[in-house]
Amino acid sequence: MKKRIFLIVLDSFGVGNAPDAANFGDEGSNTLAAIASHPNFHTPHLEQLGLFQIEGTPDKGSCQTSLGAFGRLQEQSLGKDTTIGHWEIAGIVSPRPLPTYPKGFPPAVIEEFEKQTGCKTICNLPYSGTDVIRDYGEEHLKTGALIVYTSADSVFQIAANESIVPVEQLYKYCEIARNILQGEHAVGRVIARPFEGTSAENFRRTSRRHDYSLLPPKDTMLDILQKAGKDTIGVGKIYDIFAGKGISKTYRTTSNHHGMEITLQLAKEDFEGLAFVNLVDFDMVYGHRNDVAGYAAAATEFDQQLGELLPLLTEDDLLIITADHGCDPATPSTDHSREMVPLLVYGKGVQENTNLGTVKGFGCIAATICEALGVDAALDGNSLWKEIYTK
Repeated sequence: MKKRIFLIVLDSFGVGNAPDAANFGDEGSNTLAAIASHPNFHTPHLEQLGLFQIEGTPDKGSCQTSLGAFGRLQEQSLGKDTTIGHWEIAGIVSPRPLPTYPKGFPPAVIEEFEKQTGCKTICNLPYSGTDVIRDYGEEHLKTGALIVYTSADSVFQIAANESIVPVEQLYKYCEIARNILQGEHAVGRVIARPFEGTSAENFRRTSRRHDYSLLPPKDTMLDILQKAGKDTIGVGKIYDIFAGKGISKTYRTTSNHHGMEITLQLAKEDFEGLAFVNLVDFDMVYGHRNDVAGYAAAATEFDQQLGELLPLLTEDDLLIITADHGCDPATPSTDHSREMVPLLVYGKGVQENTNLGTVKGFGCIAATICEALGVDAALDGNSLWKEIYTK
């Protein structure tokens, strides 16, 4: 049994298209392959944990053994977004996709939002977050109208300049939208997208983004662990993704680097339970912007901090590294991709060189975590603990 578990989600770090990728328009996507050959990519610690021994990954040939268990996971939920990816990691399979709006939100939704906020809106189209403030930001400055937009994901996003709409007011507008967007229009997330600047030439999104997610439809591993008296610590977007449900303590982050700094500090502290970490820059900053060089460099930076984390782990700790979907930066699309995700497990007692192959369902992570912490749980997923652990 373990005392502390560190679960790190490399947001969008896919390792090759899933068998049903063609149904999502993602056949041939492979996020890891897109970045692994770039000169910015150098990840010796991930390689030691078995990253390039996972089936379907590029043949790096530099490390023939693994310090722990490795494999790839095939998502069972019908989607490729952050919310249901994390829900499945936490033990809930979503049999229906969350609603998306390729032509914008219907008039009834926009009219109700404008009525309840007292604000006009502009845009209401799928858009890149940087492009939308470039194209609509100046109109927003002149009129005060809120920029409402979506993407290929199940999101309702509201952009506003902090000089026009204070951040706390923007958050209130998002709360109104979250209450409206239920039932058939229950999008996965409502997202506040504050920005600053005086013209299209210098508009810049700020770090005060805030996500308002749907409540998970039933208890996740977080609820189960919390009820069992374990610590449940969220780092980064975890609190937002689960709408705070089952989380005892949260740390907001401004970057991947900051998220890992917090993780390193937690490794030096005494707690009993789960530290659940999301590193969103892979997805938000690099994947969605088709920035192969930046994505590769971010992987290298993470690996350097991973090298700092590994010596801090005690015999009572377990480290799990995975992802929630893909976002191949080398394809024409800037959207998430339906991919397999990596599973790397390391800690004292975890058998070295354990090839788990391809496992159906991200929920094996939740079930494994609960068993490793000695907590009984009935979740959508089967534990791998007996396959990877030897006393």
